[in-house]
Amino acid sequence: MRTPKLRNGDLEITLSLETTIKLNNGVDMPILGFGSWKLERKQVKDPIKWAIDSGYRHIDTATLYNNEKYIGNALKDIEVDREDLFITSKVWDSDQGYEQTQKAFEKSLKNLNTDYLDLYLIHWPREQRKETWKALEKIYDEGKARAIGVANFATHHIKELLEKFETVPAVNQFELHPFNYSEQEELISLCKEKGIQVEAYSPLTHGKKLGYDLLESIASNYDKLSAQILIRWSLQHNFICIPKSGNKQHIRENTEVFDFELSEEEMDKIDSIDENFRLLYDTSKWD
Repeated sequence: MRTPKLRNGDLEITLSLETTIKLNNGVDMPILGFGSWKLERKQVKDPIKWAIDSGYRHIDTATLYNNEKYIGNALKDIEVDREDLFITSKVWDSDQGYEQTQKAFEKSLKNLNTDYLDLYLIHWPREQRKETWKALEKIYDEGKARAIGVANFATHHIKELLEKFETVPAVNQFELHPFNYSEQEELISLCKEKGIQVEAYSPLTHGKKLGYDLLESIASNYDKLSAQILIRWSLQHNFICIPKSGNKQHIRENTEVFDFELSEEEMDKIDSIDENFRLLYDTSKWD
């Protein structure tokens, strides 16, 4: 994957190597990605173009999002080589199981108009997760996915995979932002210890916490927005971050996070936010 570039007005910014993270199998993954949840069907076409124009090369989707086909069509019209893109998708709950997962994967390839994925994830730790992981191992061994991983797996789900399988997930993608960071430090620590890259979805809390006083105060120090502070916080923790937006200006603003650095004191203050706030399920309570 070539070094990506962002355009900021007439200024072209070449991103440093720090904007990619090397996964546990040696694959380089962009640390900033474009999330596409709730951008359904044709709604996703223009945002994908805006994202690519803003410098994104990492696109995150899933069967559930009902937009793989439209992302595939959008990417056909974009002058970016496939090897310069990093495309993630996920197997949905109703497709879990050994045979079903392989069929779902092939359907995702067809919809996305590609012959491989850069990353394929189990979307949620459902009852058939072990059979599903066997299918992902097969997909990976056949070279159809450059890396495989999981999403929304809690500590005990990760330990289960590590005990029963040889292939260590490359990524664990889960809801992560300062408002639920403290309660997930054990999971984050386990992932780091085992070489599993943490990937943060809903890093902007669906906009619900953008008016938080501390974020606004820090943002004013850098002439930035609260959303940019949240993204920068993730990046400085070395979390892969996938903010989502369907707004052209916001998509661009979300990339403008490489020209400043939060101080250690500011990071500590943000880390100390402790609200036990979640937008989606807490899978630590799931068997």
